Amino acid sequence: MEFTFVMIKPDGVQRGLIGEVIGRFEKKGLVLRGLKVINVERSFAETHYADLSAKRFFNDLVDYIISGPVVAMVWEGRGVIATARNLIGATNPAESAPGTIRGDYAVHISRNVIHGSDTVENARKEIAMWFPEGTITWNSCIDPWIYE
Repeated sequence: MEFTFVMIKPDGVQRGLIGEVIGRFEKKGLVLRGLKVINVERSFAETHYADLSAKRFFNDLVDYIISGPVVAMVWEGRGVIATARNLIGATNPAESAPGTIRGDYAVHISRNVIHGSDTVENARKEIAMWFPEGTITWNSCIDPWIYE
């Protein structure tokens, strides 16, 4: 099994999309292993987005992420990173297919509702950063109904 980090950004929280996003992941057969609603501190946001620090939009991105609460989550499943990225859609909502979270709900690239890890390495890094206390381990009875 694989793990990924997903964050519902402040615009998604403010627009009441938490249940919709979680529902899409659950309906796909993924297992929620960690969840918390938090207000992000500036230094934490800067660390999370450190790989984008040279981009001109970096400060606006940090300001956006700290502007309201976010929902941080860890999801588990086979190929969960690729599956989550497909559920989420392209970074630019104008390029996101209908049926994806961004394709259905996001309007502008700077308010695109959700973040998801893009690689196994980044997922490990983000999960360790956002969930230093670890995640919850439990056995789901649904596995035999989803996987061979």
